[in-house]
Amino acid sequence: MHNFEFVNSTKLIFGTDAMNKIAENAKLFGKKVFVTYGGGSIKKNGIYEKVMDQLKDFTVEEFAGIEPNPRVETLRIAIAQAKKFQPDLVLAVGGGSVIDASKLIIAATHYDGDAWDFLVKLDTEPEKYIPLASVLTMSATGSEMNRGSVITNWTEHIKTHFGKEQTLPKFSILDPQNLYSLPSDQSAYGVIDTYSHILEQYINTTKDAPLQDRWSEGVLHTLIENGSITISDPKNYAARANIMLSATMALNGLVAMGVDQDWATHGIEHQFSAFYDIPHAAGLAIITPRWMKVVKESKLAKLAQYGRRVFNIAGTSDAEVAELAIAATYDFFKSLQVKMSMTEWNIDNKHFALMTERLVQHGVGKPNLTAKEIGQILEDCLK
Repeated sequence: MHNFEFVNSTKLIFGTDAMNKIAENAKLFGKKVFVTYGGGSIKKNGIYEKVMDQLKDFTVEEFAGIEPNPRVETLRIAIAQAKKFQPDLVLAVGGGSVIDASKLIIAATHYDGDAWDFLVKLDTEPEKYIPLASVLTMSATGSEMNRGSVITNWTEHIKTHFGKEQTLPKFSILDPQNLYSLPSDQSAYGVIDTYSHILEQYINTTKDAPLQDRWSEGVLHTLIENGSITISDPKNYAARANIMLSATMALNGLVAMGVDQDWATHGIEHQFSAFYDIPHAAGLAIITPRWMKVVKESKLAKLAQYGRRVFNIAGTSDAEVAELAIAATYDFFKSLQVKMSMTEWNIDNKHFALMTERLVQHGVGKPNLTAKEIGQILEDCLK
């Protein structure tokens, strides 16, 4: 196990009464709240009304229309509005895209330069950060309890990330009932994104980190046991609660303590969604088993452990177990009724050369994937 430091200061408020605690937590930061959200589904499922009832004694401004794979072009408009409003708190009501977008808003509101600087200049700092809180309406990214933010520059076809300690939400409201109205594909994407987050941290070559392995395996088992239930029985509270907590725990730094992390599948997917409007987790479902095949030899022991412990695959040969584990991963994703090739998304190899060049330049995977390996993964994603 490697040396590490761990800090996570986000307050989680979880359960059936969580929505009733927005006001008492928001008032600790002031009376002006900037509410951000996406396409308006929260106005159809009752969440908006509950939030606004909690904020009835606050001065509120709203910014709607944050898209999946949030774009800096949209967020520049939101930031301009926030600069005029000068909120005491930004309350993100949505899933990972809305929360990620709001992290850029809280960083750039008190910054004189362009918001994209936070993504491309690591030393960019504002005069101050606005406190951030969230009301989670889709569980996937863990953004409600981590500092990370992924933003797309659609003009330049670049998707990248930033995160500071100051971008950790101060508090997050997690009511599993808020997930009841999710479409089945969004429920599936949440499970897949969470699963992929664990694999990025679990499929490593770090020695002597058994506790982290068992934590990771516990989350994977929970996703497998509950994932399909959230699709067939969307108002199953227990299944929704288990998925919601799994997503948060998958990327709040817990399972990453002292272990190597890979993040190749995410790096590759960011290239796909920088050029095509494919949902993030839809891309991960396609990329992950193809990535596993390419790194099988270098990560054989861990893939075999994964097969034995997560899928109960018997076998004396690590190579055989690893191969079956890769197939089982593919089958699990497919069982969630998602597309399993980029061709099904009408994506071809037009941008593969540029995507490969970018990935090699920035380095992706641990150890870094070669251009040949990246090319193989990309081509396999079409099949």
